[in-house]
Amino acid sequence: MAVTTEMVKELRARTGAGVMDCRRALEETAGDLDAATGLMRAKGLAAVAKRAGRAASEGVIETYVHAGSRLGAIVELNCETDFVARTDEFRSMAREIAMQVAASAPRFVSKEEVPSELMAGRRAAIAGESPGASDADLDRRVGQWLEEVVLLEQPYIRDAGRRVRELITDAAARVGEHIAVRRFARFKLGE
Repeated sequence: MAVTTEMVKELRARTGAGVMDCRRALEETAGDLDAATGLMRAKGLAAVAKRAGRAASEGVIETYVHAGSRLGAIVELNCETDFVARTDEFRSMAREIAMQVAASAPRFVSKEEVPSELMAGRRAAIAGESPGASDADLDRRVGQWLEEVVLLEQPYIRDAGRRVRELITDAAARVGEHIAVRRFARFKLGE
């Protein structure tokens, strides 16, 4: 099947990738837009994995204040270049993450930030509530607790089938840069 300009435009709209990358993906998949989208996503994820160790020192600080001004959040979202940081897509994602923080009240950005004493204490508390529980059951319940308190492990508020981590990974694959939530704060009137 011949790759048309319209097909390339459609794939670009779906993935945000460059024209030549879209053309190559469409040629590799014989013009199948869905397969080309999957191929572009896989290539993007591979590129993100290579860039994971790179410094993400550019970015934005974004806020979200809920209607009524009684609840708000502020998030620092970083990327590698100011070019990406200035895009509407990046700023929009930062706002979505700020909204996630306001709605879900996480305490930590990632699992690695959870103090080992707190993790051990939580596991002990769960074991005390359920004497005789298996290690697998304890691990499952600790994992459920982590989904509540760790931002990257939480279900995304607009699509519960996705985690916040996946939202960031997908965006990083589209832009070809390492993206990271550096820190956040949540404010609620009276707390």
